[in-house]
Amino acid sequence: MYKKLFIPGPVDVCPDVLKQLSRPIIGHRTKDISALQESISSKLQKIMFTDNTIILSTSSGSGLMEGAVRSFTAKRAAVFSIGAFGERWYKMCTANGIPADIIRSELGQPTTPEMVRNVLSGGQYDLITVTHNETATGIENPVGEISKVLKDFPDVIFCVDAVSSLGGAYIPVDEWKIDVCITSTQKCLALPPGMAIASVTDRAIEKAKTIPNRGLYFDFVELYKFVHDKAYQYPSTPSVSHMYALDFQLDRILSEGMIARSERHLEMAQRVRSWASKNAALYSNPEYLSVTVSCITNTLNIPFSELNAAMGKRGYLMSNGYGALKDVTFRIAHMGDNTVEDINAMLADLDEVIASFR
Repeated sequence: MYKKLFIPGPVDVCPDVLKQLSRPIIGHRTKDISALQESISSKLQKIMFTDNTIILSTSSGSGLMEGAVRSFTAKRAAVFSIGAFGERWYKMCTANGIPADIIRSELGQPTTPEMVRNVLSGGQYDLITVTHNETATGIENPVGEISKVLKDFPDVIFCVDAVSSLGGAYIPVDEWKIDVCITSTQKCLALPPGMAIASVTDRAIEKAKTIPNRGLYFDFVELYKFVHDKAYQYPSTPSVSHMYALDFQLDRILSEGMIARSERHLEMAQRVRSWASKNAALYSNPEYLSVTVSCITNTLNIPFSELNAAMGKRGYLMSNGYGALKDVTFRIAHMGDNTVEDINAMLADLDEVIASFR
């Protein structure tokens, strides 16, 4: 039975977008594929509010995250963690032998500009990683405020994980001086999983050229070179089908308008927050709540597995809490092409399901 997805990725994909996956394959060393990649890049620049180079990767977002810490860390990385995906950044560093320290916030709390300033003031770090949106806790970090701190540390490369927010939240990459902004297709961009995206500054690439042992498949220098020296090519064979779908979906996003899209995401978030405040409790700091996923403390006295099973019979899928928050919280995502009407319909069914347990 098909279930409408209210999980923090993957998300439901428009049938017209799915049709693009069945288009005939073209050669990956042709002028046609270069034109397709150039079209994708120009559209992503508008959505990301950037003039920086756009990198594509046939992988999950984690691939480019790992590539980033390998490509841009010369001395030591400062990994700021607000949950599971900050922990992943740190695990990538240690797995690759990259010197790194992890600076953790309490679950449900953000990384603050003051934390970043305190850590960088010692001068031992040349790269920081920040999670813009943490799906495990439903927190959105104040990246715009953090970016103001980075102005005082011009030798530090600023890497941002926007996997679960870009295409839903407003992220002005150039205004925030983000050196490397990473996302993937299966969340707010509302595409099938399988492709990752990053914007990267020229200054980050120039630094990376001085760093040995960057790896190969996720080497940002190599990916950048094929965009510029090979006229919008990709070092290995890309997922052409994903590229067709991405190009098509980006037109739909731009037609809606990125500001309007971010406002729709906020409206969906506010509707879920209102429901959670009335019926249960929001888990995280209310001043830093995500616009793409809400983490709700389960005060319903209903085991989540039973609640989700009952919702499944009505054609919906929600998410349990993640890691330490499993069975303590549950999560309702509001991202991609979902509308406020979709949220209202799901919440109405959820109210009926909860009532049936009373």
